[in-house]
Amino acid sequence: MTAAAGLGGQGAGRWPLRLATRANGRRDGELVLVDETLTRCLPVPQVAPTLQAALDDWMTVAPELHMRSAAQDAAGWRDAEPFAPRAALAPLPRAYQWADGSCYRHHAELMYRWRREPLPPRYEEEPLVYQGGSDVMLAPCAPIVATSAAHGVDLEAEIAVVTTDVPMGCRAEAAVDHIALVMLCNDVSLRGLIPGELARGFGFYQSKPASSFAPVAVTPAALGSAWRGAMLHRAVQVHLRGRWFGAPDAGEGTVFHFGQVIAHLAKTRALGAGSIVGAGTISNADPATGSACITEARVRAALAGTPEDRLEPYLQHGDTVHIEVLDERGRSIFGAIDQQVCITD
Repeated sequence: MTAAAGLGGQGAGRWPLRLATRANGRRDGELVLVDETLTRCLPVPQVAPTLQAALDDWMTVAPELHMRSAAQDAAGWRDAEPFAPRAALAPLPRAYQWADGSCYRHHAELMYRWRREPLPPRYEEEPLVYQGGSDVMLAPCAPIVATSAAHGVDLEAEIAVVTTDVPMGCRAEAAVDHIALVMLCNDVSLRGLIPGELARGFGFYQSKPASSFAPVAVTPAALGSAWRGAMLHRAVQVHLRGRWFGAPDAGEGTVFHFGQVIAHLAKTRALGAGSIVGAGTISNADPATGSACITEARVRAALAGTPEDRLEPYLQHGDTVHIEVLDERGRSIFGAIDQQVCITD
């Protein structure tokens, strides 16, 4: 199965919007509209105090948000306030659900090689998903905190979507219309803990700490031609320790698109508005695109004969991670994830 080129997401994502959550001393922050340059913003408490409140009544609230955004566009955002992406919270500082998939075949192949296991049966017939922690979503510049470097701290650059209410049994074609927003994510993994957890047969928990998100969530309509086939088609720029690490295209090498993953999640239960669904670590088969996680780079290098002591090390105290997506004019689409690692041991 491959992403269907005709799926555009013209339902919940039909209004061009850029939304962020600004810190205001409350747990869920305050919703703000953001301009195309990501430099100006406008609070909209009269429409929705938080992003979750907007999602709860999205089909009524989104047109009102679009009307206000369009009015600001026409006025040059002169009534707006400066937007500080580094001071923003995650668009959803906490979410009702965070479900992550594995949609990039090349990444899956390398990860299962790393674990010395074959690809799961029916890998291309049914999406792989797991349910992660959604009670704490890290701000774009919040530190990556770990208690031990021995845990093998790894980044994972991903694209995720936020849904409206999705009914149980929703088919993939209809599921696309429940995609309200698209986000950029760093889904941190503790590689040293994964084998032991999976060996117990009950899935991830301690090996999947809090994920971080770029400051701005964007509707599919605001992405223009970069959103097609129910996937984002732009390179995701990853810099590690101050140097280029990879720029894989988020729309290449996928086995499933977001509509199919959402439909899979909704087979036996409904999804609540504000559910976040990830597509997994972005990965292209061409090694020239680099990697979006350290483990993938290590496996690629090991298969090419690189000695163990020369493989890319996992994240250490003080290391930096920068993840960003640029549009065709070189402007940031979501703002940047810009984090430093803090090992507390």
